[in-house]
Amino acid sequence: MHRHETPGDVRAIPAQLLDRGFRLLVLREFREIDQPPSLAWIQQYVLRDVHRVQRHGIFFGCTFLPEIMQWMSELLGRPSLHPPDYPASPAYRNKAWPSFLWHQENRAWDGDIQTVEWYADVVFTDQASCDAFMARWQDRLSGEKPEAKRAAAL
Repeated sequence: MHRHETPGDVRAIPAQLLDRGFRLLVLREFREIDQPPSLAWIQQYVLRDVHRVQRHGIFFGCTFLPEIMQWMSELLGRPSLHPPDYPASPAYRNKAWPSFLWHQENRAWDGDIQTVEWYADVVFTDQASCDAFMARWQDRLSGEKPEAKRAAAL
């Protein structure tokens, strides 16, 4: 698997395959003594930016890009479902949708630079959904720009 050679490199790297899912590098956190941490957004083509501001600060939730959300909704249904007595009962999560988990790894670089690599782990509930996602979005999971595939086809 490709790894960045410098801490300032934010190019997309291929996703790591997991059992029924994948791990995608999303953020790099720089840590320096007596300094607040700073974050670098790693370019990738599967998930939306995670640095959406919420009322009480920065929210690091994960969600797919719009075109992937649309495809997933067609495959698995809406991400949230309504019970028959809605709105008396609240909407609930569609269990067919994958789970998002955060995974962190410490990394030491030349020049005494320390970072925390933040990965989003996407785990599907069944192998068939995972296989369908991998087949459809293989180019993006490899770190390839969506435009690169279209340009090569012309």
